[in-house]
Amino acid sequence: MLLGLEDVERVAAYSETAQDVSAPEGREVRARKRRSNRGALPTHLPRIEVIVDIEDKTCPCCQGELHRLGEDRSERLDLVPAQFRILVTRRPKYACRACEDGVRQAPASARLIEGGLPTEATVAQVLVSKYADHLPLYRQARIYARQGIELDRSMLADWVGQAAFHLRPLHERLLGKLRQRPKLFADETTMPVLDPGRGRTKTGQLWAYAADDRPWGGANPPGVAYVYAPDRKADRPIAHLAGFKGVLQVDGYGKLAERGDVQLAFCWSHMRRNFYELASPGPAPIAGEALKHIAEFYAIEKAIRGRSAEERRLVRHQESRPLADAFQKWLRTRLGLISQKGKLADAIRYALSRWDGLTRFIDDGHIELDNNAVERAIRPITLNRKNALFAGSDGGAEHWAIIASMVETCMCGWLPRCKRFV
Repeated sequence: MLLGLEDVERVAAYSETAQDVSAPEGREVRARKRRSNRGALPTHLPRIEVIVDIEDKTCPCCQGELHRLGEDRSERLDLVPAQFRILVTRRPKYACRACEDGVRQAPASARLIEGGLPTEATVAQVLVSKYADHLPLYRQARIYARQGIELDRSMLADWVGQAAFHLRPLHERLLGKLRQRPKLFADETTMPVLDPGRGRTKTGQLWAYAADDRPWGGANPPGVAYVYAPDRKADRPIAHLAGFKGVLQVDGYGKLAERGDVQLAFCWSHMRRNFYELASPGPAPIAGEALKHIAEFYAIEKAIRGRSAEERRLVRHQESRPLADAFQKWLRTRLGLISQKGKLADAIRYALSRWDGLTRFIDDGHIELDNNAVERAIRPITLNRKNALFAGSDGGAEHWAIIASMVETCMCGWLPRCKRFV
């Protein structure tokens, strides 16, 4: 829908520009409307002032000197394209003329890539472009070539691999800090990986573990860590979260059972999706009524977002608990009235079989209604996967997980607080 609206807006802008050319008398009105809708430019950006003044400051009538009444001021957003520069490091050598103690010289500064061309800032730009802006390395190489910088894709890949090695301790630290949280979100997405032995790709899994305490006013910073696994076995997240104690919110992955100090909370968004897929093609009275029941829970959550965990728990006990009891009874009644082999029965059984995990949020104000926090963290991985198509190897997929963890943790408004992970 957004793509469709973009086309509509583009056609409208084209027509408005044509009006500016063909009907100059209304140009000022349209310009004033644009100025009122564009908002203010950020105050932290530098201002380069250009004064457009008259050449002659004498009155054309009496030849007296004109005095200044004021000025009109306007601001436009300007862009300076990225510029490459070369840092030249010089280390003078010194020796004593009176003795032969040897040559003295300051030690060379440490480099991220010894003997390589890039500075740390250049490597960071390559990583952000690839994992945040979804630009594969071959596209970046073409962008740099337009400015006369010939960088082979294999060279960029070498930089990414070395950066992943140096970021590995930070990734382990991030995952370790997340394990100490009492509440985590978890989900996984497929990761196509090249399998040279068979001449095709195999399907690995990229697990995402996220924490976000902002909905209940928590002081801990949000974060997400990705971990690559070659398969989807249930023991993978168990190994990834070794030592974790608390609530793990997932989409309802059946093979991931509760164990020891880990309790599972399930996702209402996934449960809702089953009914939505039945109701969206056409009239579906039972599925549509289920969506209305679910909407009542989301309305309550919207009203208490940002309140403390205890306030959320109290409101949920007063308002969500009666709704949950009524909804469960309604589901059981409808299940007895319909065919047991249809998709509607499957959707109802999905909800009822996970009811304890779906309603765990009522007794704990730290738990969310759905798993959308980690779903949002997986979306950039999906976009990157569409552009890059596949990882070159299991090792490449692991590097992908390491770097993406750092980039995504620093995005989405998380940057000012992510230093507290270190």
